[in-house]
Amino acid sequence: ETGAATVGAGSGNKLLEILNVRVVGSGSKVVVLSHGFGTDQSVWSKIVPFFQRDHRIVLYDLACAGSVNPDHFDFARYTSLDAYVDDLLSIIDALRIDRCSLVAHSFSAMVGVLASIRRPQLFHKLILVSFSPCFLNDRGYYGGFERGEVVKVLEAMNTNY
Repeated sequence: ETGAATVGAGSGNKLLEILNVRVVGSGSKVVVLSHGFGTDQSVWSKIVPFFQRDHRIVLYDLACAGSVNPDHFDFARYTSLDAYVDDLLSIIDALRIDRCSLVAHSFSAMVGVLASIRRPQLFHKLILVSFSPCFLNDRGYYGGFERGEVVKVLEAMNTNY
């Protein structure tokens, strides 16, 4: 296992340390695991052992994860998905990954789709788990949340983060 500080020191990229990037396993194939909103990379702990023998696994925390130092979270920067896409692509570049498969859950799935549109040559496969392009319910569409519920979550984040 390569810890965040070691990886960050080798690449000179502070983002790897900030987002708790870890690289585990061995093999020529690379799989990046990106968790959903409200969780962190520990959500993958039960499946990593099944892949690390044959794959190099990259784990990281989204900037909004509770495991990331809140001093590094810039509310202005993270008002759109673009900042999260930039983070994902910066991690891949800093680790000098030429091609990978991405397993992304929920919110991160949309980040992965946008990253693959921006740089399609980086991604061999996208495995999208519980993916939704829109989380708001609308007439004829079930996204999972009413507008008032989303407002409450955003207010709680603003208060507690």
